[in-house]
Amino acid sequence: MKRFNMIDEGFTCLVCGKNVEPLNYTARDHCPFCLCSIHIDNNPGDRSNNCKGILRPIDIEKSKKDTFKIIYKCDKCGLIKKNKMALDDNYDMILKIMSNK
Repeated sequence: MKRFNMIDEGFTCLVCGKNVEPLNYTARDHCPFCLCSIHIDNNPGDRSNNCKGILRPIDIEKSKKDTFKIIYKCDKCGLIKKNKMALDDNYDMILKIMSNK
C-alpha cells in the first residue's frame, strides 16, 4: 500500500482565512501563517480520515540536523501527529510555540 500520495495544492485556511499557495517542492499539509492543519489523512495525501478536526500546533521537535517537526493535536479526536516544517512557515509562530513549554 502506498504510504505517501503527493498532493501539493493551495487552499484557504479554515482557521485564519488566509490564502495558502502550494509549496512546489513537497506536499503542502498545513498553513504557513497559523501553522494549523485539517485532520483529513490517515497516511499523507490519502484524504481517507473522516474526523476533519483542526490540527493545532502544540509543540516543536528538533529532528535530524536543522530539521524541525510541528507536533499537532486534533481538537476533535485528540490524535497527536507530527509534520515537517515548511521553509515558508511563520518563524514567529514557531518561536511562540517553542516558548510555551
